[in-house]
Amino acid sequence: MGTSAGHHHGHAGHTHEHSVSIDSDRRWLAAALALLIAYMAAEVVVGLLAHSLALITDAGHMLTDAAAIALALVAMRLAARPAHGGYTYGLKRAEILSAQANGTTLLLLAAYFVYEGIRRLIAPPEVHGALVLITALVGVVVNLAATWCIRRADRSSLNVEGAYQHILNDLFAFIATAIAGAVVWLTGFARADALAALVVAVLMLRAGWGLVRASARIFLEAAPEGIDPDAVGRELVRLDAVVEVHDLHIWEITSGQPALSAHVLVEPAADCHAVRTTIAQVLYVEHHLEHITLQVDHSGSAAHPAGHDTHALESDEHGHAHAGEASDPSVAHADGHHAEQHCSAPHGRPFRADPVEPV
Repeated sequence: MGTSAGHHHGHAGHTHEHSVSIDSDRRWLAAALALLIAYMAAEVVVGLLAHSLALITDAGHMLTDAAAIALALVAMRLAARPAHGGYTYGLKRAEILSAQANGTTLLLLAAYFVYEGIRRLIAPPEVHGALVLITALVGVVVNLAATWCIRRADRSSLNVEGAYQHILNDLFAFIATAIAGAVVWLTGFARADALAALVVAVLMLRAGWGLVRASARIFLEAAPEGIDPDAVGRELVRLDAVVEVHDLHIWEITSGQPALSAHVLVEPAADCHAVRTTIAQVLYVEHHLEHITLQVDHSGSAAHPAGHDTHALESDEHGHAHAGEASDPSVAHADGHHAEQHCSAPHGRPFRADPVEPV
C-alpha cells in the first residue's frame, strides 16, 4: 500500500515579487491619502459656509476614504508579517477585516445621509450654489488624481479594492454635487442639493454592500468567486487512476490567495506521487490554485490508526514539502474504496469515478 501527502506552491520567485508589489502599493495609497486629507479639510469649511448638505456628505465620504486607505496601509503591514505562533497563516486576514470595516462604514454613513437628505427635501435650507459648484469641481480633480494613484496599486487585494471603491464613489459624488450646485445657482431650486446627497447615499450603499458581502465570503471560507467545487471534484475524478475525491475544500486565505485541500483515492497499482503531481498541475493551469494540500491513498486501504505515523514529509531547500513512501507495512487493508473507509466523518459530497454518481 502506498500513500502520498503533499503541499504544493508554485513560482519560486513569488515572495520577492509580492514584496515589491506591496511596497509599491503602499506608496500609491499614501499619495492618495495625502490628497484626500488636504482637500477634505477645505471642503468641510466650505460646506458649512455654503449650508450645503451635498458638500458635507462628500466631506464625510472623503473621511471614510481617508480612513479606508489608512486601514489599508496598516492592514498591509500586518499582513506582510511572517506566520508565527498560533497564527499559522500570519495576519493576512487583517486586510479582510479592514475591507469589512470599510464596507460597514459606508453602509452606516449612507443610512445617515438618506435620513438627512429626506429631512432637507421637506425643509430645504438656503444653499449657496456657486460656492458648491466651484468646490465640487475642484473635488472632481482631486478625486481623479487619487483614483489614478489607487489604480496603480494591486486591486486584486480586497483591501485595496475597498479603498478604490471608496474613492470612485466619492468621484461620482462630486459630479452629482457639482450638478446640484449648478442647478441651485442657476435656478434657485435648493432641493437639488438634498437630491444630490441622496444619489451619493445610494452609491455608498451599493459599494458598501459589495465589500461586506465579499469579505463575509472569505470569513465564512466560501469558495472563491468563479470556482465551483462540484465542477472541480468532477474534473479530478476524470483524471487517469483517480477513483474518488472527498473532503474537498476550497477557500481563500485572503483575497487573491485561494487554497484547496482534498483526500484522493487512486487505483491500487497507481503511483500516488505521480497522481498528486498531475492533480497539482491541473489545479494550477485550470483554476490558478497554487496553495494545494492533498492526501493521496490507494483505494482499498484502511484509514490510518489515530496517532500512527505512516508517512514522512521531507522539505527541499526552498521549504517545499515532498512526500515519502509509506513507512509502515502493517497498515491493514479493507475491501472497497469509499470515503467512509478512510475518514471516520468525511465532509461534503464524495466524487467517484463510477458511471453513476450518488446524489
